[in-house]
Amino acid sequence: MTPVADGVAMTLDALRGLAREKLRGAGLAPDHADAVAETMVAGERDGCASHGIYRLLIAANSVARGVVVPDAVPVVRSPASALVKVDGGGGFAQLAFERGKPLLIERARTCGIAAMAINHVVHFAALWPEVEALAQAGLVALAFTPSHAWVAPAGGTKPVFGTNPIAFGWPRPGCDPFVFDFATSAVARGEIELHRRADRPVPEDWGYDPQGRSTTDAAAVLNGAMRTFGGHKGSALAAMVELIAGPLIGDMTSAESIRADGGRGGSPIGGELVIAIDPAGFLGDAVADHLARAEAMFAAIEGQGARLPSARRYAARAESLRDGVVIPRALHDDIMALRSG
Repeated sequence: MTPVADGVAMTLDALRGLAREKLRGAGLAPDHADAVAETMVAGERDGCASHGIYRLLIAANSVARGVVVPDAVPVVRSPASALVKVDGGGGFAQLAFERGKPLLIERARTCGIAAMAINHVVHFAALWPEVEALAQAGLVALAFTPSHAWVAPAGGTKPVFGTNPIAFGWPRPGCDPFVFDFATSAVARGEIELHRRADRPVPEDWGYDPQGRSTTDAAAVLNGAMRTFGGHKGSALAAMVELIAGPLIGDMTSAESIRADGGRGGSPIGGELVIAIDPAGFLGDAVADHLARAEAMFAAIEGQGARLPSARRYAARAESLRDGVVIPRALHDDIMALRSG
């Protein structure tokens, strides 16, 4: 760790070691600590500060408040040939995904398409690591999860939805997958929290205060309601996520999640739906030809100066793999104050 003017410079290996140490110190079993640490390091590595090492504070808080089962053992089963279910036992979602991923990949390649329901887990991070991992295995992937009821529907000012992200991954031979992951809220909740920590105002269209009034006060939005992106379109997508990653897989909606939290202030409790499609299931020996057609579309986008989703992350990844990352000093101090394992 090297002090710099605006923070502490760290290699990714050092950051990974610190995350594992602090997660074990918070009480997580080693396998959970390792899986959760990888997600945090990936966020920091790819320039996604709102889903990076800052989330260590959130994870530790959820453990301390009894929201998470720190030594949960995920149980994987297959209720049908193209379906996988993972009961996470109340632990963080990362280990449950890792335990179910091999069977999901196998079933997708056998059946052409497969779906995995991850139940009874706690979420705190982005979904792009999951879909990127599946795309790297040659599959097309989608992932969805509700969260806590923090987001108002279009036309309302009271929370009903979670931030309800949607993630998509597409394999690209010879280069990084095409990946996008966005909240159906106007912005990720972690971004508002980072504004609050820095005492910076947020844009007025990010949310409402507890009285339903527009505000630029980050703390007021966190205590009130966030907005969906794109008005009624984002609101409809948020409702879709509630349904397909809640009742469809037998897990909680965002409103049920925040009620289950019972005021503890922990991370969302609920499920995740992951869908994996093997292009060869549709295309057989012609798969390479049709993936090449997709590359023509990507070239047409970039050829006119537009940026592909995930391009910025991959550029940040290349820099951090070479140069490491810089953690804001106040955040580093807060992390160091946590108990070590």
